[in-house]
Amino acid sequence: MKAYIHTTYGPPDLLQFKDVEKPTPKDDEVLVNIHAASLNAYDWHLLTADIFLSRMATGLLKPKSTLLGADIAGIVEAVGKNIKLFKVGNEVFGDLASCGGGGFSEYVSVPESALALKPHNLSFEESAAIPMAAVTALQGLRDEGKIKPSQKVLINGASGGVGTFAVQLAKYFGAEVTAVCSTRNQELAQKLGADYVIDYTKENFTESGKEYDLILAANGYHPLSAYKRALTPEGVYVMAGGTMRQIFSAMLLGPLMSMGGSKKMGGVSAKPNQKDLTIMKELLEADKVKPIIDKRYPLSDLPEALSYLGEGHAQGKIIINHKA
Repeated sequence: MKAYIHTTYGPPDLLQFKDVEKPTPKDDEVLVNIHAASLNAYDWHLLTADIFLSRMATGLLKPKSTLLGADIAGIVEAVGKNIKLFKVGNEVFGDLASCGGGGFSEYVSVPESALALKPHNLSFEESAAIPMAAVTALQGLRDEGKIKPSQKVLINGASGGVGTFAVQLAKYFGAEVTAVCSTRNQELAQKLGADYVIDYTKENFTESGKEYDLILAANGYHPLSAYKRALTPEGVYVMAGGTMRQIFSAMLLGPLMSMGGSKKMGGVSAKPNQKDLTIMKELLEADKVKPIIDKRYPLSDLPEALSYLGEGHAQGKIIINHKA
């Protein structure tokens, strides 16, 4: 089979598209014929090691794992003898971040816990857009943000992968949603259901004097002190993505800034799990949420797709079609 091999940190053109041995599922694994994958900032960080401390886990001088790609959708081709949830021919989707990746390969063999039946009303491309970004938005709002109906919720970076799902999920939870994005993405934010849209090129919401019960920052940098200023007295700030500076500010300073006060400053790191994948499947099948796809590339053009991801201006998700 064909697969992209990742042997050194650096730009996308260092990836190698090679013939490798097709995996055979172990007793507790499912072999998936991948039809589509999608890109996440996670893939960029693994590729480039731009967050240097991540090398403590991924390999100091070179990557421990040669495979990349978390989000997939495809068809079950074979199952191990201990598999209970899936059978050959099932259409599935999932997040492989916790089991070694491999989404940029033609086939992958993974534990069944990484997968769920894909939404019946979505294509493979649309289903591949879901797992990591949607679950990050869900866990950020529900688990870290403790979102409640009628709260004033602001999504900073509302037009990216996580942000587009966060706007829709916040509306599903009954919140009043303010989306922050660039001028060209205002119409998209409105279509996703945002009650108010702020063009960050014209207005800095942290200086407007308005306060929010929950701020989920999927992108767009402001100092933590500015985010804190824009919270209500019991408000919560959740970092769900962004620059290295944003990530480490939330990780290191957030807990300190939360001490001695009622405002909470923190972040979310998505924890892939079958239960939340299934929740998203049900919301998608009920038309409560929909994926937003920016561009589609064939698997052979993965380096070009990753370069576009690295520019940081995608509207929604970037899809890799393995069958194109």
